[in-house]
Amino acid sequence: MNKNQGDRAAFEERLRTARQRQGLDPRPSASGPDATDSSPSALAVGFKVSVELVSALVVACAIGWGLDRLLGTKPWFLIGFVPLGGAAGVLNVWRMFAPGKPEPRPADRADHPPPPAGH
Repeated sequence: MNKNQGDRAAFEERLRTARQRQGLDPRPSASGPDATDSSPSALAVGFKVSVELVSALVVACAIGWGLDRLLGTKPWFLIGFVPLGGAAGVLNVWRMFAPGKPEPRPADRADHPPPPAGH
């Protein structure tokens, strides 16, 4: 093997590693019984749902509490933001489990410009 072939092989290896690190190439899958199953476990889904709900509620409560403290309106903003945070958490979970987005209409797609006005 000459120097050019060795340099090329080293370059290809560095390129493959960099692409994997950036997420451009899929990582090699692990072997074992779970290697073919790409769906997340029930525990992972439950954890993600609980984090979505709790984090939205915590952020809303923090905003409400901060506004109350800043403006001196003691429980009103907190009371108002608690339902908003709960609704935001439920909306996040809804988006997580909602079926795929509908296909765009031909007029909405970038490769098909809208028809001229008046036609």
